[in-house]
Amino acid sequence: MNTPELLVRNATLRGRPGRWMLAAANGLLTVVAEDDPDAAPATGVTLDADGALVTEPFVDAHLHLCKVHTLDRAGSAALSDYTGATMGAAMTAIETAAAVKRGQTAEAVRERARSVLLESVRHGVRAVQAFADVDPEAGLTGVEALVALREEFRGVVDVRVVAFPQDGLLRAPGTEELMAAAVRRGADVVGGIPWIEWTDADAAEHVNRMTDLALRHGLRVAMLVDDAGDPGLRTTEMLARALIARDMVGRGSAQHARAMALYPEPYLRRLTGLCRAAGLGFVSDPHTGPLHLPVMQLSRAGVPVALGQDDVEDAYYPFGRHNLLEVAFLAAHLLDARTDPDLERLYDMVTVDAARVAGLPAHRLRPGAPADLVVLEGRTVREALTRHAPPRHVIVAGRVTASSTRRTSFGADVPH
Repeated sequence: MNTPELLVRNATLRGRPGRWMLAAANGLLTVVAEDDPDAAPATGVTLDADGALVTEPFVDAHLHLCKVHTLDRAGSAALSDYTGATMGAAMTAIETAAAVKRGQTAEAVRERARSVLLESVRHGVRAVQAFADVDPEAGLTGVEALVALREEFRGVVDVRVVAFPQDGLLRAPGTEELMAAAVRRGADVVGGIPWIEWTDADAAEHVNRMTDLALRHGLRVAMLVDDAGDPGLRTTEMLARALIARDMVGRGSAQHARAMALYPEPYLRRLTGLCRAAGLGFVSDPHTGPLHLPVMQLSRAGVPVALGQDDVEDAYYPFGRHNLLEVAFLAAHLLDARTDPDLERLYDMVTVDAARVAGLPAHRLRPGAPADLVVLEGRTVREALTRHAPPRHVIVAGRVTASSTRRTSFGADVPH
């Protein structure tokens, strides 16, 4: 056995009593065993977890990385429309927010997005499905920026670039050709937003053309579906049917799907069965809008669900640190999911289940798995979510890529 390059001692693991040690060599875990000081292998670097929870790293299956830190340029009108009441003005919000793309350059997108990817490293986000707008206004500037960042952060953050026709396909002539060009430039995933088209027929055509594009190039599909307060929207069904018809089962994800919160129960149950048949996973971002996917209901029905950051200080959401613990903390409140079993389920939605939804390997902590870990603040999932602090240590391929500390000094008159 190779001499370990890294050893994590005194760790707590999910669902395993006692304290554990994990050793890594050549980027892989070589030992995951109960901690025994007498049996610990010699190693180059040793970290004492001091009883802290150690888990797989975080995965964000939905982030509009090309838009981050544009709120001041966008103004508040789009934010008010998107987050207002029943989201009836969601389309208007998208139309208003498009103004920030005028004169956009790849360099400006890259600079803003890089700052968020550095936060990804700090917060233990190992992979992100990153959306880049493609349309006649933005051109390919977003895709070019994110493809460059994918190479810059390779080996630290796995950036999967989604070419995304944010302003529609049929209603924005020239976008379809740009989407094909985006794939040739290196986009990893074909996006879509069919509900924004003017008619149901055009929405179905949007789904069909984008799934055909993905099929031709052997790519996955990630579409924003039914993202408005309209129970008549049916683009989730369109996407599921398109995947089945093209023998692309398991190669797509539905983002947002907020209108599902308004569907009559009989239709929701039928749709759930169809989505299972299509192998369609979902990503919900309940903190960025007043409506959200029925997350726990779908999860209990065996449909894979992830939670995503969605936005960072842009026209749709004014906050965000690319901290998936914070996303799960907010979801616990918004989804009324506060018991320990529910918190464990939410934690899966920002780690292993999120990887599954994005089509990425969902490894567990066992010998032979990638040595990608986070050493958290807290000894349980509940404690880690309560604090939603940066991990003490972020480990990628057996290397420590980030370490964070948090300390408060009290004055002499404070009892402690």
